[in-house]
Amino acid sequence: MEKSVAVIVNANSGSGSDEKHAEQIRDAFRAVGLSAEIFVAKRGEDLVKLAHGSVKSEASVIAAGGGDGTVSVIASAIAGTDKLMGVLPLGTLNHFAKDLDLPSELPDAAKVIAEGATAEIDLGSVNGRTFINNSSIGLYPRIVRRREMQQSLGRGKWAAAAWAALKVLRLSHFLTVKIVADDAVLMRRTPFVFVGNNDYDMDLYNIGRRPRLDRGKLSVYFLRRGGRWGVIVMLLKTMIGRLKQWEDFEALQTTSLTIESKKKQLFVAIDGEVTTFGTPLEYKILPGALRVIVPRREEEDQ
Repeated sequence: MEKSVAVIVNANSGSGSDEKHAEQIRDAFRAVGLSAEIFVAKRGEDLVKLAHGSVKSEASVIAAGGGDGTVSVIASAIAGTDKLMGVLPLGTLNHFAKDLDLPSELPDAAKVIAEGATAEIDLGSVNGRTFINNSSIGLYPRIVRRREMQQSLGRGKWAAAAWAALKVLRLSHFLTVKIVADDAVLMRRTPFVFVGNNDYDMDLYNIGRRPRLDRGKLSVYFLRRGGRWGVIVMLLKTMIGRLKQWEDFEALQTTSLTIESKKKQLFVAIDGEVTTFGTPLEYKILPGALRVIVPRREEEDQ
């Protein structure tokens, strides 16, 4: 039976998605012998509706066309079902696609989906909301919120992001939290807590990359030192590949994590999008929760 593919494209992704672009996607799949039905989400609520609707469709593969936020929404909808997930990296940064070693060009990404090699990978979860990459509190959600405010006033994304980062660093925000992981109970005053789906590289040449997405662990990173100076030192240590050796940088791995705060609600970043959750925050790893199409390995061809 011919593999059927439903492609959900985010109209607000880094590459855009007008009708001409949609036709380019159809052509890319035709070239590899597949017929793709394309759905364009113009708003966030459309994306959620289409993602959940795709689970009930006859398509065996649901492909996400967009950045990490788009992939995250669709992955959340199809996790635990019999659907396979494909990824067309049409966003700005495409961290998830890079961690899966997916090609960045549309025709090559369509070819990977046609070849159909699969992997079962982990997802993270916070208060029942899944994530493909990471979640954080503190510094990053504040930057994203300020960036979005500036974008609404007409600034470009990167200019707005730079302005927001400088503004947040100048204000030197702290978080006072209680972190409970396995047998460890840690009280910290810190500018951020970062929770990743599996382990992130911290060396100079692979910073921000994950070598594996199937080890069944959350990686948790935070600073003992708060304020502007602590963040500046962290950035400098990161640039020279010495972050893990810094005594004020803490990292741990766990399968579950609780973050408690005196605040009843916290802004939480999930795969680049910011939402609000009541405390405490309950993080879990969901081993093998998502079946995703990945590049075929050379040994599979032998």
